[in-house]
Amino acid sequence: MSVLSERAQRREPAEATPGRTPARAPRWRVLLAAGLALVVAVCVALLVWLSAGGRAPTGGGLDQVDEREQVMSMTDQFVKRLGTYSPDMVDGSGQMPDYRAQVREVITPKFAADFDKEVAAAEQLVAQGRITRTADVFATAVSSIDDDSARVLVAGAFNDSYAQGSGKKSATVDQEPLPFRFTVDLVTIDGEWLVDDFTPVSSGDTPAGSGSGTGEGITP
Repeated sequence: MSVLSERAQRREPAEATPGRTPARAPRWRVLLAAGLALVVAVCVALLVWLSAGGRAPTGGGLDQVDEREQVMSMTDQFVKRLGTYSPDMVDGSGQMPDYRAQVREVITPKFAADFDKEVAAAEQLVAQGRITRTADVFATAVSSIDDDSARVLVAGAFNDSYAQGSGKKSATVDQEPLPFRFTVDLVTIDGEWLVDDFTPVSSGDTPAGSGSGTGEGITP
């Protein structure tokens, strides 16, 4: 029961005045109540989803506060780096060396081998379609963690735009944000947490590959 409802129950009922109609609640109170209900519903839905990826055994790494913060931070970096590129990153050979470097810094050598096989497709798309993408991370949560491996759930959205026309008639066209949900697997190498794989939570989410290979490409 909320604090507001408890206070309301403790109030004494107002005395009825003959010939008068009870006053209606101000419109702003109705709108505020509706807004709060919507916020609560969204928060509950997010918490349910963040819990759906599976929980670790008893304890669940809850005592590993630093490690949990590290894997969530690394997941945040990985998603933003993987989902951030633009035409100005393409060099004369049609590659994006800075993009490749920023992603390789946060992934394992095994994952990097898969990434190198797939990144050319993204580079071609960016060069030919003049596509710019950025990634927003809304929430991360640790699904499981032990001494040398972890799984993190992450939700966010990709923001895409592309250049249309040329010269004075050129314009940037923004697309609707594209929501995503991933599970990200991490391992420790020489004491550092690195991303070893990632997978969309469901097939209906954004087209994105995984380190294991989904046939959709490794780059979102």
